[in-house]
Amino acid sequence: MERTLAIIKPDAVRKNVVGEIVAQLTQSGFNVLSLKMVRLTKGQAGAFYEVHKERPFYGELVDFMCSGPVVPIALEKTNAVADYRTLIGATDPAEAAEGTIRKRFASSKGENAVHGSDSVENGRNEVAFFFSEAEIAANAR
Repeated sequence: MERTLAIIKPDAVRKNVVGEIVAQLTQSGFNVLSLKMVRLTKGQAGAFYEVHKERPFYGELVDFMCSGPVVPIALEKTNAVADYRTLIGATDPAEAAEGTIRKRFASSKGENAVHGSDSVENGRNEVAFFFSEAEIAANAR
């Protein structure tokens, strides 16, 4: 079993589609190990997206992720990372496949509804960024 991190971003929280996104995750066979709603500080968002620090969109991304509450979700499933990346669709919702989360809920490349880990290693690291093992164990099936 692999772990991956989903984050429902501020745009999707504002649209009040958290429940629909979680339902799509569980209907697609993901086990929700833990979830919570948080408001990221600039420091937290900056640390989380540090890998993008040299990219031109970094500042905008950090500001956006601090613009409202987000819902990080620790997910588990066989092939979790690849399956989740397929389920969320392309970063640009105009290029995302029909039925994907971003096609359904994102409004632009910048406000794209959800974050997804891009590798198995990052999935483990990103889950650990938001959740302690105790939080996950307390919710394990």
